[in-house]
Order: sequence, then structure tokens, then C-alpha cells
Amino acid sequence: MTDHLNKLDFIIKKGIDLAFEHGPRFIGALIVLIAGLYIAKIIEKISGRMMRKSKVEESLLYFIKGLIGTLLKMLVIVSFLGMIGVEMTSFVAILGALGLAVGMALSGTLQNFAGGVIILLFKPFKVGDLIEGNGHLGRVKEIRIFVTVLLTPENKTIIIPNGPLSNNDIVNYNTEGKIRVDLLMGISYNASIKDARRVLLEVMNKHPKVLQNPAPFVGVYELGDHAVNLAVRPYSLPQDYWEVYFDVYESGKEALDAANIEISFPQMDVHVKEMPK
Repeated sequence: MTDHLNKLDFIIKKGIDLAFEHGPRFIGALIVLIAGLYIAKIIEKISGRMMRKSKVEESLLYFIKGLIGTLLKMLVIVSFLGMIGVEMTSFVAILGALGLAVGMALSGTLQNFAGGVIILLFKPFKVGDLIEGNGHLGRVKEIRIFVTVLLTPENKTIIIPNGPLSNNDIVNYNTEGKIRVDLLMGISYNASIKDARRVLLEVMNKHPKVLQNPAPFVGVYELGDHAVNLAVRPYSLPQDYWEVYFDVYESGKEALDAANIEISFPQMDVHVKEMPK
């Protein structure tokens, strides 16, 4: 019984000694942990407000805000573990090796993420814009952190990775607010260019979606093998591009027919030469 009491007394004394020796450091580390997590949360909220004032896209805002919060919390936890005596050198080395392995495995994904950040920050286009990029033409339906979604004129959904999209040429048809519709119409060499120009300008001036500033234009584009090809150039809003494109072609053909202006078609002249007898 005496031995058990002596052991219990030794354990209590040892515990008291350890508490006096390590207690203040643990309590200080715990205070640092609680205060650090609280400050990290405040910094996360402040960064979110600043980005919102800077009109950063919501999808990017929440991602960066969460990333900042996570990194700060990890830093606080690592500091806490170091203060209570945990050896951090091996831990940090393992985290570094793990991060490198994950980075190599997700290199393509990280490239798309970086491209998404660039697109969302510098805004070469926005949702609703008509763009041409990575070999595709369509209206921007959605900008995500890894991909951009386009809706083509054929009503097809195209999902383009942001990495290749941000690293290649992008044509934005909405930037200037107006877009030129390029049409080509061929008339016979016997037809009057002036009459054809007058008729086609009348068609474009009557169309409600054709802009008058800049004014529509008709001019000789080239002298082809079978026709005088006229460049027909109306301007429209980007969202009206295809309506103007098809309407002017159709109405132009009907107006030229009504004015008895011949639209050329491929033909071949055959000359027969008599052979001497």
C-alpha cells in the first residue's frame, strides 16, 4: 500500500513539475492559436470586401478568399505546433514533397486554373460577349475557374479549357459595340454596278437591325471568272449579326431579281473552230 502511495505521489509531483515547466508555453501557444485563427478570419473577410470593391468576379473572389483563409489558418496551426515543441522540419519537408507531387500530377489542371484567374482578372471578355477563341465561335455562356462555356450559332455548347484559351488569340466582337457583317454578291458582267449598288443599299437602309453609323457600303471586291463580286458591308450590333447576315443575303437576292439585275452563275463559253478540209 505504501509503495502505491509513493508511486502516486511521484506521479503527482512529476505532473506538477511538468505543468510548471511546460504549462505557460502551452497556454501561450493556445492563446496564439485562438488569436491567430480569429485574425485569419478577419483578414479573410477584409480581403473579400476589398476584392468585391474592385469588382472581381464572384467565382474568383470566393476562391481567392478561401485560399487566403486556408493558408493563414495553416500558418497559425504550424506556429502553434512549433511553440508546443513539435519538430516541424520533417513535417514541412513532407508537405513540400506532397505539394510538388500533386503539382506535377495536376499540371494541366493548374494551367487551366491559372488561365481562369487571368481571364477573370483582366476580363478580355465577359458573359454574353460574342468571341472567337481556340478555333471556336460563340457567345460566352459561363466563365468558370477552369473552363469557359460557349454557345455556338448552331446552339451547340462548347467547353474550352481556360489554359489554352488564355494563351491564344481571342477575338471579341463586342468590345466596340458594333460589328461589320461581311457579305459577297456576284452580278453579271453585263449588269450595271451602279444599279446593283443602289438596290443593295436600299435593302440595307430599310433593315431595322442595320446600323446607319457607320453607313452600309457596297463596292467592287474583285473581277471574278464568272461575275463582278460586290462587297456588301452592313454594320449591326453583335447580337444581331446572324439575323442581318441571312436577311441581307435573302432580301438582296430578291431585290436584284426584281430590278432585273442578273446574278451571275458559273458558265463556260465554247468556241467551235472549223478544221480545214
